[in-house]
Formats: sequence, structure tokens, C-alpha cells
Amino acid sequence: MTPTFDRLLDLAQTEVQIAIDALPDELRPAAESVPVILEPSPNAGYVTDGIAPDTLGLFLGESMADPPSSHPQPTQIILFLENLWRFAEHDKAIYLDEVRTTYLHELGHYFGFDEDDLEERGLE
Repeated sequence: MTPTFDRLLDLAQTEVQIAIDALPDELRPAAESVPVILEPSPNAGYVTDGIAPDTLGLFLGESMADPPSSHPQPTQIILFLENLWRFAEHDKAIYLDEVRTTYLHELGHYFGFDEDDLEERGLE
């Protein structure tokens, strides 16, 4: 049975907070400064812009490694909860693990890690 979006939302919010709380003290303030947006799946605008409909998460904005821009996009992490639930094959434990992993993956982009750096850290 698929939980309601509100239930997926509650579970994801708790798991993201647990992930933030587990970060080293020197990284936690930066992580807490990045808004985490929780949506069911990529909207039509994202899909039109080339984001795959089954994307699990997305980092938008400037990373800490980027030079400041005169037209920055607001920095944010978006997690697509219904996609994460489907990816987890409707298993709550796997869902929670994927929420955490996807959040940390996108947070890694904020910290300036590329895909190879994330893979080395087990966040692919």
C-alpha cells in the first residue's frame, strides 16, 4: 500500500533532520542553511528543462565552490518523494535510506563535490 504524500513527507522530513544532525559540527551550519524542498515528482517545467521524470533529487543554485554570481538562482535541494518511494519498491526502510542518501548526494553538490567525489563517498 502506498502511503499518502503527507506520510512520505513526514518520513522524509524526519530522515533529512537525522542526516543533518549526524553531520560533523563544521558542516552542519552550512547544511542547515540550504532549504530542502519536498515534492512528489518533477513538475512539467523541470521535465521540459531536461530533468528526467524519475529523478530522485536535484541541487539548484551555487555550490560553495562556485564564485559568486550576479544572478544567482536560490540555492536549494529538492527531493522527489513519490519517485523515491517507487525506487524503494514501496519498502519503508529502503525509502528512508534512499531519502538520506539522495539528500546527502545533493548536499555534496552544494559542498562542491562532483560525481566522482560523491561516488568515492558512497553517495552515488
